[in-house]
This record gives sequence, C-alpha cells and structure tokens, in this order.
Amino acid sequence: MTGFVIPAPVQPALAVAGSSNRFPVRRIFCVGRNYAEHAREMGHDPDRDPPFFFAKPADALVSSGATLAYPAMTADLHHEAELVAAIGAGGADIDTAKALAHVWGYAAGNDLTRRDLQAEAKALRRPWDMAKGFDNSAVVGALRPATKGHILSGAIRCLVDGALRQNADLSDMIWTVPDIIVHLSRFISLQPGDLIFTGTPAGVGPIKRGQTCVVEIDGLDPAVVTIA
Repeated sequence: MTGFVIPAPVQPALAVAGSSNRFPVRRIFCVGRNYAEHAREMGHDPDRDPPFFFAKPADALVSSGATLAYPAMTADLHHEAELVAAIGAGGADIDTAKALAHVWGYAAGNDLTRRDLQAEAKALRRPWDMAKGFDNSAVVGALRPATKGHILSGAIRCLVDGALRQNADLSDMIWTVPDIIVHLSRFISLQPGDLIFTGTPAGVGPIKRGQTCVVEIDGLDPAVVTIA
C-alpha cells in the first residue's frame, strides 16, 4: 500500500446555505474589468477589452466571518465585491445555451487585492500573482444552489464599517455569467469544484486595520471579513 510522503493538504471547501454539507473547491478563476465603470476607474476602455482571467490558489479561500491579519508586503489592501459562480459540471468549449447548466451555485465574494503590488506589476509588465493570489485573499460567503434560481441580476454592494463603497447591479456586467463560462472554457477544461469570480463594479478602495468589510448581493448570504 502506498501513501503520501508528507501529510496531504486539507481540501478547501465552502459552506452551503441551509445545509451541513460543503462544496469542495478545486481552482479559483477571476475575471478582470467586467464592469464598465470599474474599467474606466482603472484607466481602461471597456468597449475594447475582451474578458481576461487570472487565478488564485484554492487555499486562498476564506469563509465569511473570518478575522484576518493585515497582509504582508502591502500598504494598500483593497476590497473588490464580486458575484462568485461555483461549477458543478465540467466541460470544454461550452455552448452559450448550455452554460448555466454547469453552475452548481452562487455566492458573494471579495477579491482582496494588494493594490500597490498590482500597480507595480502593471508598470513593470509583470504577472499579478503576488497582488491577487496571496494567502487568505478570496473571501466567500455561503453558496446558494442554482436549483433555487440563477443569480443574474440584482444589487451588489460593498460596505466598510457600514459606509457604502460599491453599489451596482449584476446586470451591469459587460460579460454575463454564461459569457464568462463560454469564454473561459475555450482556454481550459472547467471542472467540478472550480469557482469563478465574475468581476467587480466601480468603487474599489482600501480596507484599513480594524475595519470590517461586507459584500452583499441580493438573494445571497453576505461575505464578511474583518482585518485585525
């Protein structure tokens, strides 16, 4: 009988609303600049940019309600409120009409970003990995199964210590959830357990030490994080 030479990593997993079962997470993909106003606030033309993707490691996952230390190597930690789609059925080159059938559920998410490192990476034309894929950088609330309805419109908000920072509607996305699934599945074969952060609206900004950040999406449990 064979075994591992070191202890096997713990399987990252998300809570499921109304259930004691959990959703195992395989990979985390994120869409950049998927709201026109956010693209503009970051200095880009939303009418020209096709969707692009970056990734976070699965073990960057943090469940809602956590208290985190302020991340190392940054002086400018930012919130990014996002709808998260959880993939339940895999596939490649997925057809638009069938894309939503691949979604297991939805959650509110916060794509925590070391903005100063991202700006430096952009200026030097280097990858964003250390700006986006650091420890505890993917805060996600409980998943709501898609059997209760797909979340394609409705308010998305971000509040820091109760002050409204981001306020938009999911229907403002440049690329819809089906569009994102279709496009991403051309690059890689999606697998059950994959999460897709679908982009953030305008209003991204800093979270300071001692502050609590809440991402709210109509119909979903919030994603809450406190920075110690």
